[in-house]
Amino acid sequence: MGLLQEWREYAYGVDINSAQGKAIWDKYFAQEKVIYEELLADPSIVVSGTVKELAEKYHMDLNYMVGFLDGINESLKVANPIEEMTEDTKVTLDIDLEKLYYNMVEAKADWLYELPAWDKLLTAERRKEIYREQKKSGTIVKPKKIGRNDPCPCGSGKKYKQCCGRK
Repeated sequence: MGLLQEWREYAYGVDINSAQGKAIWDKYFAQEKVIYEELLADPSIVVSGTVKELAEKYHMDLNYMVGFLDGINESLKVANPIEEMTEDTKVTLDIDLEKLYYNMVEAKADWLYELPAWDKLLTAERRKEIYREQKKSGTIVKPKKIGRNDPCPCGSGKKYKQCCGRK
């Protein structure tokens, strides 16, 4: 079994509302925040190394680092091969800042997208724009229902009930 599968079974195989589930995720979120604070302090530095080296560098258990890499993967300029990842797999964290901010908003991770480091990386206007863009992407807009006495949308000039609305 690969590292990613082990992480998913460990983290998602427990009820998140149980004491054990809360403990797992509280620990993960605290460690995740620390890593993001460091990465966002100077995003021009591209961090790379094996999964094991990064876990040691950030003082994380290996499985928590795998979870972190799984979470950040969609926000990278070039995705890492997380599905077949082993502890010796070399990974690179070359972050696309706007994608990362968007994904943090999508995950409702306010403890991450409200980090003070974002003030120096993206303007307040751009952050609001990305926030609105993400929120809008999940909104389903239903088209206006055609009334039976409305003009037919086919352009015939007839009422809908006398044209395409006939049964």
